[in-house]
Amino acid sequence: MLKVVVFKALVIWVGILALAVANGVLRESALVPRFGTPVALVLSGLLLSALIIGVAYFSLPWLDISRPLVLCAVGAGWLVLTLAFEFSFGLWQGKSLSELLEAYTFKGGNIWPVVLATTFFAPYIAAKLRGWV
Repeated sequence: MLKVVVFKALVIWVGILALAVANGVLRESALVPRFGTPVALVLSGLLLSALIIGVAYFSLPWLDISRPLVLCAVGAGWLVLTLAFEFSFGLWQGKSLSELLEAYTFKGGNIWPVVLATTFFAPYIAAKLRGWV
């Protein structure tokens, strides 16, 4: 059972990753030119947070979990995968650690820490919205 939940959670996270990439493309191609970087970052962060909760909501029946501890474990796994991806990809692009950590400061409209908190709590929030917990 545990292996199945881990596999399903990983598949869902890959979907979230694809949505996050698409969100970044939308932000850079449409939102930044139209609204400027600070507003675009806030809008993009809110959109991505909503998408993550939406994915969690619609995938929860497939995951077939409802215990709060397991929901939080899935969210923690998504958070760890997201952080590992962000830092690995950023360092691969040649960014310094200080450049990467800049995203965690709320400067210039960046709400990335809110997106990360949403990632962690999304399975639990989705279960609450479904009335499962």
